[in-house]
Amino acid sequence: MSIAMGSINTGLPKDIVQQIMKAERIPIQNMEVRKGKVADKKALVQELTSLVEGMRGTLLQNGSARSLRELSVIGNDDIVGITADKNVAEPATYQFEVKQLAQKSSAMTSGFADPEESYIGVGFIQYSLPNGDTKEIYIDADNASLKSVAKLINRDDESGLRASVINDGSESDTPWRLILSLKDTGDINKADFPHFYFVDGEQDFYIEFEREAQDAVVALDGFEIELPENKAAELIPGVTLDLKKAKPGEEFTINISEDAGKIGEKVKSLIDQINGVFTFIKQQNTMDETTDTSRTLGGDILLQSIESRLRNAIFKDIPLKDGSTSRIGELGIQFTREGLLDFDQKKFQTVMEKDYDHIAEVLTGRYEDGTKTNGFIDNLKETVGQLLQFPNGLLSSRKRSLENNIETIDRRIAQRENMLQQKEKNLKDKFSRLEGTMSRIRSQGAGLGGPQPMG
Repeated sequence: MSIAMGSINTGLPKDIVQQIMKAERIPIQNMEVRKGKVADKKALVQELTSLVEGMRGTLLQNGSARSLRELSVIGNDDIVGITADKNVAEPATYQFEVKQLAQKSSAMTSGFADPEESYIGVGFIQYSLPNGDTKEIYIDADNASLKSVAKLINRDDESGLRASVINDGSESDTPWRLILSLKDTGDINKADFPHFYFVDGEQDFYIEFEREAQDAVVALDGFEIELPENKAAELIPGVTLDLKKAKPGEEFTINISEDAGKIGEKVKSLIDQINGVFTFIKQQNTMDETTDTSRTLGGDILLQSIESRLRNAIFKDIPLKDGSTSRIGELGIQFTREGLLDFDQKKFQTVMEKDYDHIAEVLTGRYEDGTKTNGFIDNLKETVGQLLQFPNGLLSSRKRSLENNIETIDRRIAQRENMLQQKEKNLKDKFSRLEGTMSRIRSQGAGLGGPQPMG
């Protein structure tokens, strides 16, 4: 009796290795999800860090009475431009008058019909400078037009003399003239203008008009002062005056004072940044049944600690030089029911206009006997510095902890991937050998099921 084994199969699906490896990678997928959640938290910590760093920048920029202050300058803009260095200038009032502007030595030549074609002749120009030096410029036939002469004069950068060709607008037959002037103003820069020595010109070339240099003359609080130029940087300490127009007999007031509006804007900017941090914390702590706290900072002790420290710094008593204490509420800064700071800029301006020194003391503290007492900005600066301190500040350490967590997960994923790669290779080898074995069995079975020899 013959025995037929028939076709022998393993009974396993063709993608058995892929299915096994897919199941083996489930832990890796779980680690990737966990890593994503940690990365989300890290991004939020970084966002919060950026908000606190922005606050620190503003605190550092305005950490002293000098850096906080801004000055308002009122004068007569038509007559004099005024700029004040807030680090040097002091609030004060001055009476000012511009009696005379400084001017340069200048001269204008006789006229010619054309600036480029008119021929002044061949010769030389000789002139003396205020320091006693004598200069000569030789003019040949190729450079005998007004514009060419101007170029030769301007080529000498050290002469202090400048030339330009202009049309005097007279509508005459000879409107083109050469204007010569010294670069600097003032009596000490008076110059003897050139002597012209030319032959064979189309017409005479000579100085027709001349204006001498002069100092500016101003009156400060009734005292007359001469200035060599129309700009004075030392007349009033920390103040630069740019004289624009002479108005003899027209005295006006220059008033320098603290600018309550600009200082208030600085404080408002700081309050907005503090509120930015509080708003971030409030948003993170706003949760409902759909909130995934594994991806947010809601309820995190980090947020509670930061909010508590900032509030303590804001409410901290500020010692004053008279022995009393103050709080920023006196300056128009209060907490609202929503947990944010409200800044009453009008109240702040009213207090500041009465006593800027008091405002500065409350905000930036004071120095006494070489010792610095803390103001509102100092208290915040210390707190923010502690939060950002590397490596042990709250934000720095939390960020580092999350980064370490991500690195740990990455290492585990890499280790698992290496292990799975080896496992996948082993499985493929085993199933390959199994396929070979089953193939041989099928071949042998086919041989047994064939015709048997007759006995």
